[in-house]
Amino acid sequence: MTERPETPKKMATPKTKSRKEQAQDRPRIGAPRRIADLMPAIGAAAFRKFGFVQSSIVTRWAEIVGAHYAGISEPESIRFPAGKKAGGTLQLTVMSGHAPMIQHVLPDIIDRVNRFFGYAAVAKVAMRQGMVQPRQPERRPPPRNLKPIPVELGDSLRDIGDPELRAVLESLAQGLANSGGLPKIG
Repeated sequence: MTERPETPKKMATPKTKSRKEQAQDRPRIGAPRRIADLMPAIGAAAFRKFGFVQSSIVTRWAEIVGAHYAGISEPESIRFPAGKKAGGTLQLTVMSGHAPMIQHVLPDIIDRVNRFFGYAAVAKVAMRQGMVQPRQPERRPPPRNLKPIPVELGDSLRDIGDPELRAVLESLAQGLANSGGLPKIG
């Protein structure tokens, strides 16, 4: 019988850490963030998918072009040339019968949109006929302050004859009563 020569035993190599162990050893780079900080980015991604670079052009359309034109038109999308963020085409939905009027004010609309963006984002406008739902700006009443007006301030305010001035001064007094004192400047 022939004997087999003994194979040398492998040298013991130090075991490398698994990926999970390596991840646990690394310090965290970014601090935790609030959800409110992440929400504009989530909304921006959805608007970007439908052709909007900045979602505020939709929400602030009445401020950009004026209430009259915002009542008969609304932005649909902005399409840019490949790889560029300037010289795009603004797609507008215009109510039936108002396209000739909008056609005459297109240079003004382009100027206002570019002023809103701060650079020449829009070079031309394409119009499409459709229904436009007029949007009313959301107006909520200001929150009521929880603490009542201090008695020493309330008595002195009752002597004021002008009701509007008295209401403003009462609101100011109530705001000061709810705060921690006078505001710090600087």
